[in-house]
Amino acid sequence: MYGTIKKVPTYESFVEGGKEGIQIAVSILPFMVGMLVSISIFRASGALDAMISVMKPMLDFIHVPAEIVPLALIRPISGSAGLSITTDLIATYGPDSFIGRLASTMQGSTDTTFYILTVYFGAVGIRKMGDALKVGLFADLIGIICSIVFVSLLFR
Repeated sequence: MYGTIKKVPTYESFVEGGKEGIQIAVSILPFMVGMLVSISIFRASGALDAMISVMKPMLDFIHVPAEIVPLALIRPISGSAGLSITTDLIATYGPDSFIGRLASTMQGSTDTTFYILTVYFGAVGIRKMGDALKVGLFADLIGIICSIVFVSLLFR
C-alpha cells in the first residue's frame, strides 16, 4: 500500500530485490563452503578432542561439563554446526538436564561471529575487519560465561 501511495513500481521493485538476493547468495557460496570444509577438517582431525583433553582439569575445577566445550568453540564459527552439537547434547543428556539447558542457553546467547564476518564482509568486499572480530568474540565470551553462571544458579 505504501509503495502504491508513493507511486513506487512495487512489483518491479520486488523482482529486482529478488534478483539481487540471488546474486548475493551466489557470491557468498564460496565463503560458506570454505567455512563448512574448515569445520569438518577441525572435527575430523582430532584437534577438537585434543583441546578438550587439555582443558578438562580446569573445567572440572570450575564445575563446567567438558561436553559443552565443542559448542563453545564451534558456535562462533558456524550456526549449523553449533545447532548440530546442541541437538546431539540434548539427545544424549535430555532437554531438562544441566547440559541440555546449558547448551540451549549458550546457543541463544552467542552468535556466529566468524561466519558473519567471513560471509557478509566478504560479500561486500571488506578486507580489513578492524575491531569487529575482537568485539564479536568478546561478546561470544560474555554470552558463554553468562550462560554458565545463570544456568548454574538457576538449575544446580
